[in-house]
Amino acid sequence: MASTSVRYDSQNIFAKILKKEIPAKTIYENEYVLAFHDVAPKAPIHALVIPKNPYTSYADFSQRAAPEEIVAFTKAVAHVANLLGLDKDGYRIISNIGRNSGQEVFHFHFHILGGKKLPFA
Repeated sequence: MASTSVRYDSQNIFAKILKKEIPAKTIYENEYVLAFHDVAPKAPIHALVIPKNPYTSYADFSQRAAPEEIVAFTKAVAHVANLLGLDKDGYRIISNIGRNSGQEVFHFHFHILGGKKLPFA
């Protein structure tokens, strides 16, 4: 298990989205990745990119994912940003790792935020 020491919960909201138990507004999908719009956006454009396999955090993903999953995920993040038109003016990528960072869903994911000038955090 990765350093976040959280067990993967197969009933988390992202796992349910992957199992089609909860609908999501899909932006992009391939065999390794699903990207969809956040239901509670923090910017005019707010997308989530998640791997299809069960990883709890970036730390877990970087330790256990196969190289092809890592490459597919990385390329998908840039592809989704481009699909959303964020490549022109820029965007922010965020991934919280662990409870102290504010991670709420323990399925690894990146937030892609853009569509306006974002404040520094």
